[in-house]
Amino acid sequence: METKVYNQQGKETGKMTLSEKVFGLPWNADLVHEVVRLMNSNSRTPVANTKTRGEVRGGGKKPWQQKGTGRARHGSTRSPIWVGGGISHGPRSDKNYSRKINKKAKTKALYTILSKKLKEGEILFVDAVSMAAPKAKEAKTIIESLAKIKGYERLATKKVNAAIIALDKKTEAVTKSFRNFGNIDIEELRNINPVSVLNHTYLIVTNPAESLKNFK
Repeated sequence: METKVYNQQGKETGKMTLSEKVFGLPWNADLVHEVVRLMNSNSRTPVANTKTRGEVRGGGKKPWQQKGTGRARHGSTRSPIWVGGGISHGPRSDKNYSRKINKKAKTKALYTILSKKLKEGEILFVDAVSMAAPKAKEAKTIIESLAKIKGYERLATKKVNAAIIALDKKTEAVTKSFRNFGNIDIEELRNINPVSVLNHTYLIVTNPAESLKNFK
């Protein structure tokens, strides 16, 4: 499986062969859904917290005597059926939402997503993205140049989650140059995951000959 490789000026510099095991898998919606669901659950931070009847203030005294008043029996105003009482089965901040994800399943889900994105023309291979010093203006020029490649026009116009630039190794100049771009994220290729790739339209892989060596 061959694909084109470009430079940061948007010009084709050559071709490279991609692994069928990584970029040639059929779409598996069930696997991807399961892995993404578990990853989202693991990243969940419980914030909402309601108080039970044992935590709300007051209500230690029995509201009225058990019998003889003609009213329903009650033992405490902390009861969930009272206004100001505790909450039954409400959200708790101590709930554990973490779930185990099979490592092989997570890897295969990532490769499945990469295969689909390649088929749909949403992965761009660039030989290098380099800068001598942090400059947002130069970073913008790079994005505009890559957006001139047929099929990648939305790189320059999409305002949210346009692309992940997956570097073989992060550099301070490149990271700082793109950090003010709300639609571009910088990450090392070895750290990408199914959720991050799905949340962005394009994936820009730099130095693919070297960075894809760990993808087997």
